[in-house]
Amino acid sequence: QVQLVESGGGLVPPGGSLRLSCAASGSSFSINAMGWYRQAPGKQRELVATITSGGNTNYADSVKGRFTISRDNAKNTMYLQMNSLKLEDTAVYYCNALVTPLGTRSNYLYWGQGTQVTVSS
Repeated sequence: QVQLVESGGGLVPPGGSLRLSCAASGSSFSINAMGWYRQAPGKQRELVATITSGGNTNYADSVKGRFTISRDNAKNTMYLQMNSLKLEDTAVYYCNALVTPLGTRSNYLYWGQGTQVTVSS
């Protein structure tokens, strides 16, 4: 079993910055791809950014040039640096991780509980 815990959300004015973290805990697993998603009130959950175990990244067009995804494989932790935040970035941000238990070829997708990001003046 793997647990993902997000942190770093909060209230920030337009143009401000936040850094989200997603820490994975458990035992005997390896993490493949990880990603950040968000869900605003009344909207579907959408992709924000993803990162592979090798560090290849992918971003939604709406956040390109403003957000940076990264990960520390030694700490099983992923980050999302969010700069130049806009009102429309307000949402609950979720992280996920594609995990393989050691000694198997199975993949499991885990989600964190979410952290609120509110951009408001």
